[in-house]
Amino acid sequence: MKKTLSFAGALTAALLATTGIAAAMDCGEIKLGSAISLTGKYSSAGIHAQHGYEFAIKKIKDAGGIKFGGKCYNFNVIYYDDESKGDRGATLAERLINQDKVQYMLGPYSSGLTKAIAPITEKYKIPMVEAEGASRSLFNKGRKYLFAVLSTSEQYLASAITLAGEQAVANGGKASDVKVAIAVENDPFSLDIRAGVLADAKKAGMTVVIDEKLPRDLSDMGAILTKVKLLKPDVLIVSGHTKGAATAVRQVGEMKIKVPMFAITHCESADVVGKFGDYANDVLCATQWAETLTYKDDIFGSAAEYNSDIKAKVAHYSDRSVPYQTAQASAAVLVFKDAFERAGSLDKEKVRDAIAATDLATFYGHIKFAPEGNNMAKPMVLRQIQNGEYKVVAPTAFATDKLNWPR
Repeated sequence: MKKTLSFAGALTAALLATTGIAAAMDCGEIKLGSAISLTGKYSSAGIHAQHGYEFAIKKIKDAGGIKFGGKCYNFNVIYYDDESKGDRGATLAERLINQDKVQYMLGPYSSGLTKAIAPITEKYKIPMVEAEGASRSLFNKGRKYLFAVLSTSEQYLASAITLAGEQAVANGGKASDVKVAIAVENDPFSLDIRAGVLADAKKAGMTVVIDEKLPRDLSDMGAILTKVKLLKPDVLIVSGHTKGAATAVRQVGEMKIKVPMFAITHCESADVVGKFGDYANDVLCATQWAETLTYKDDIFGSAAEYNSDIKAKVAHYSDRSVPYQTAQASAAVLVFKDAFERAGSLDKEKVRDAIAATDLATFYGHIKFAPEGNNMAKPMVLRQIQNGEYKVVAPTAFATDKLNWPR
């Protein structure tokens, strides 16, 4: 099993300012652990999460570290590559806890891998703050040590159904006239998205004309898109993580599928604008965070400042959009800082209780945990790619631009 610390070292070397060296040397260490997808089908998004963790750790260090009891501490993370496999993730969680003596965990990437690791952290009473597992099924098991900064997955694309109904009414029709097509990966996250979309479509009286699972390897949606071409839905909803997003945008473009509204997840992490150009125009993208939102905190500043800072200091984002997966990973680290300082202790039970009591304004959004461990304080937003740029179009309270409809 390979311990992966090279990214952390490289980023630290790149970002370290001489003014912070002496202070950093005087601080103690708080060890965190993370089994994360650095290879396999989730590797792209897993690396985005790791970037977010390390960027936050460096920012906190530069700001003087985690301070309580008259002392300061800095975070250090032990990473292992779970290869995008749940069983390996569970094994690595055991290793982090039993061999590396990690008492606090940052989450893996994806709901499926979080679901694989959560029983382990629960068994050993290890607080885990996770940023990449949104499935609502993670939060109905009575777990006391799992906390998620992100909105749960049934909320991701349900707002696209609301938008479609509004457009139907604006054009002289009814919301119930709308025909919906759904194609999702067979994993907990995407199945929750499907459930949210189906519930909202049913509430509006819409007809679901296609309800399909994506192929296992996520590389070919041709058969499903042929049905879309034939049945002519008003809305096409696709959820298949990074690889599924790339396949959907590419094949909808190649097959010249004309659907008035096309909404997906993982636009930024799939870099659909950079890879597919005009094919990505007018695609709706569910996002947990956007740099145009009016959130801020004392470490990262505003959402816009976080965005510009990480783009300037992490070469990976110099010429592309910063994915929300990266931002929410940074927010998870910030939750740990806040909890340690309020707990005033390294005792994991006191830290766990402090995490549970979190009520924190951040550049990523407000974070306040429900008793089940999910963040109940932050809404999802929808962005539309307009002329290659991401524009917030819903909900109305956060919108910066009008929706292009039909696409």
